Amino acid sequence: MKIIKRKFFCLCFLQIIFIPQLFGNENKSVLVNKIKPTSEKFTPLFNGKDLSGWKTNGNWVVKKDGSLMIDPLPDQKGWNRFNDYLISEKTYANFILELEYKYTPQGNSGLFFRIGNPKNPVGTGTEIQILDCFGQKDETMTHHDHGGIIMFKRPLLNVSKKPGEWNHLIISCEGHHVRVAINGVEVQNVFLDSPPDKDLPPYNLADRPMRGYIGLQDHGVPHRVAFRNIKILKI
Repeated sequence: MKIIKRKFFCLCFLQIIFIPQLFGNENKSVLVNKIKPTSEKFTPLFNGKDLSGWKTNGNWVVKKDGSLMIDPLPDQKGWNRFNDYLISEKTYANFILELEYKYTPQGNSGLFFRIGNPKNPVGTGTEIQILDCFGQKDETMTHHDHGGIIMFKRPLLNVSKKPGEWNHLIISCEGHHVRVAINGVEVQNVFLDSPPDKDLPPYNLADRPMRGYIGLQDHGVPHRVAFRNIKILKI
């Protein structure tokens, strides 16, 4: 039954996600339905009330509307304050994860998955970049831009919304196969044991753990990013 379920989830992702590279950039504004297998229920990772299920020393603030914002204090600068990242208490291997987020102008954060050591998420996990890239041309996007996998792959397209608007992201991880859709458009369909982009130095994500924690990045002042509807489905 487990094998059948996994095939079902992968097939769902394949069938309803929009694959822009097959049709050209002119269709990049086409949106699709959110991936929600009807036979299974996602588990909330954030309850909209407090930080139950998470660990952090950072200034993560639960807002009245049920969203969660990283609001760095004046002395909290830079991205290498790993104790201030928001890290899940549980670990995950194969999953579909869904969330929404909005950034301020030039706002910067990141979604980490399969973090082996919470004290070093950058060195032991894999990061999907969250960054205000609204208006940037597709051909100029790099692995450090919105939807890129840091030090590995640039996004296929730039589908960033304006600052202050909610973006929707869904990621499917099964073994080394990772797919990412932002705002209904697939921006990553890769295998982590494949080579990185040609302009990047050799970087072997295949050596990273296959099970680990979920994390959200505190990039420090002045980067304020809000999150909501964070949920996960084990596959």
